[in-house]
Amino acid sequence: MTINTLGEVLIDAAGQRHAPHDGPARIVSLVPSLTELVCDLGLAPQLVGRTGFCIHPAPALKTVTKVGGTKDVNLARLRALAPTHIIVNVDENRRECVEEIATFVPNVIVTHPCAPEDNVPVYRLMGAIFGRRAESERLVTALEAALAEARALGAALPRERVLYLIWREPWMTVAQGTYIAAMLATVGWDTCPVLSEPRYPAIEWNTAPWLSEVRRVLLSSEPYRFRERHLEEVRHLSGQPSSLIDGEMASWYGSRAIDGLRYLAALRRSLAAE
Repeated sequence: MTINTLGEVLIDAAGQRHAPHDGPARIVSLVPSLTELVCDLGLAPQLVGRTGFCIHPAPALKTVTKVGGTKDVNLARLRALAPTHIIVNVDENRRECVEEIATFVPNVIVTHPCAPEDNVPVYRLMGAIFGRRAESERLVTALEAALAEARALGAALPRERVLYLIWREPWMTVAQGTYIAAMLATVGWDTCPVLSEPRYPAIEWNTAPWLSEVRRVLLSSEPYRFRERHLEEVRHLSGQPSSLIDGEMASWYGSRAIDGLRYLAALRRSLAAE
C-alpha cells in the first residue's frame, strides 16, 4: 500500500496507488484541462509533453513538446521524452493506448471526474504526488467557494430544462451522466434528454418527444464552434430561446472548474433576468 507522510493513501481513478515523487518529475499530460491544472500547481517547468489540444496557458506551453492528440498519441515521440509520469483520463484517452504507454512510463495517473466536486480529489492527488500540497489546497478552497455560489443560485431560481448542443450535422447533445450535465445542474439547468447512455446522443428535431420539455437551448463553443449565425436556426428548430455558451467553462475540469462554475452562475443569472 502506498501511503504518504501524512498517512494518506494516494489512489487514482483506476484504483492504482501512487507515491510522492522525490525531486523534479518529467510530466506528460494527455488531458488539456489537466495540463492547465499542472501549470496552475506551479509544475510548468516539469511538464515535458502535451497534446496539440493542450492550449492553456499558452505562454507556459510554447516550448512544451506535442505528442499528438488525445486519441492518437505519437508513442515514439512520447517514449523519447522519457517521462516519469503521464496524466490520462478515462473519457478522453483510449484505453488500449494507455495500456501501451504503461509498459514504458513508470507512473500513469488516471483521472475520471464526473462532477465538479470530483475535482477536489484530483487537486489533492496531484498536489501530494508532486509536492504541491499548499497550491492544491488553495484550489480546493476556491472550488468549494465557487460550488457554494453556484448551488445557492441554482436553489434560488426555478430549475430549467435545457438542451446543450455540441455538434451540428448531425445535431448532438450530452447525456445526464456527463461532466457537462453535472456542471449545468449545479446552477439549476437540467439537461435533456433524461438518459445516461449514449453519452453524446444525436437528436432529430422532428421525432424526439422529449424536446417539448426543453425551455432553453445552449450552443457550445466546442467541439463544434457554434456562432451567432446559428442562433436563429436553432430558435426556429426548437421554438425556444437560444444562447451561446463557452464550452471550455462547462466541460473543462481541473482548475478551470473554478472559473467555470462562476461563469455558469453569472450566465444563468443573466439569462434568468431577460
